[in-house]
Amino acid sequence: MNAETIAECMKLSFADTHFPKVVQKLADAGVRSYTADLIRLRKTYHGVDSDCCDEAMPLSAAPDIAETFDAATVAAAIKNIQQQKLGYAEFLRQIMAAGCSQYRVFIGGRKAIYFGRNGDMHVEPFPATKP
Repeated sequence: MNAETIAECMKLSFADTHFPKVVQKLADAGVRSYTADLIRLRKTYHGVDSDCCDEAMPLSAAPDIAETFDAATVAAAIKNIQQQKLGYAEFLRQIMAAGCSQYRVFIGGRKAIYFGRNGDMHVEPFPATKP
């Protein structure tokens, strides 16, 4: 994996670069999946075999993570960021307030899974790509 590209992708995410562009850059850098730990505000990127890279998430004004996972609110935030109605930092704040403690993105599997503190989850397939 290319650690410099991974660091650049973190910056691009917080600069509100559209998710498909960031994911493509990550895939090109050898990333197969990543986990966003919203309790610790860190992302761990996983490559082939045991390759991994850990980055701090520069989120300011992070809310407390709600005890109860609200899948409908998480899904609404996902829809809004997909439609570019909000930026990445605000997206994180909204899903944290809705009880999301972590999420995992599977690039090859084209899905993200959002988890609450008690194992509740919401599975979100990547949007269909336009031809």
